[in-house]
Amino acid sequence: MNKEHDLIPPHGGYRKLRSFQTAQLVYDLTVVFCNRFIEKRSRTHDQMVQAARSGVQNIVEGSMASATSKKTELKLTGVARASLEELLLDYEDFLRQRGLRIWAKDSPEALAVRRKYLSDPSDRSDPSDGSKRSDRSDYAIEHTAPEVAANTLLCLINQASFLLGRQLQKLEQQFLAEGGFTERLYRQRQSARKKP
Repeated sequence: MNKEHDLIPPHGGYRKLRSFQTAQLVYDLTVVFCNRFIEKRSRTHDQMVQAARSGVQNIVEGSMASATSKKTELKLTGVARASLEELLLDYEDFLRQRGLRIWAKDSPEALAVRRKYLSDPSDRSDPSDGSKRSDRSDYAIEHTAPEVAANTLLCLINQASFLLGRQLQKLEQQFLAEGGFTERLYRQRQSARKKP
């Protein structure tokens, strides 16, 4: 079928999104961090893990919903970003309340984490392909001091939020240029009525 006449456009594909891969890494590392440094029965432990999970799951749900609702995709991508912002504040609170340093975004440590992230083109979302990829232990959360662990996660959350911001801009541009499902449905119905 001609792409112009497709009612249901290609959708999903979230596993290939760098925003999804980064959010998934943040989720995995947050579970490790919370198990190490936050009382497991505390509300904070649960909320941090759930905020990290929400960042991932809303990307997935938005990507799948995009077939019939660009509005829902935009909304859920925004929710994913908001969940990660909530998590970011939890990590800042953790550091501040313990009198630990929060790295400046241009500090040598933050730049090292960002370089590591940028130099890691692996797709952590699908381990079935057998390719060599970094795993969460590459970020040393399992063994490092709380200040380093929390700041590393702050860097990764900021990266995920940046990527989601760019993704939202692109989704907005696509919606303005192509419209949504209702508009495609209307165009196809009009086109079908005009055919002899």
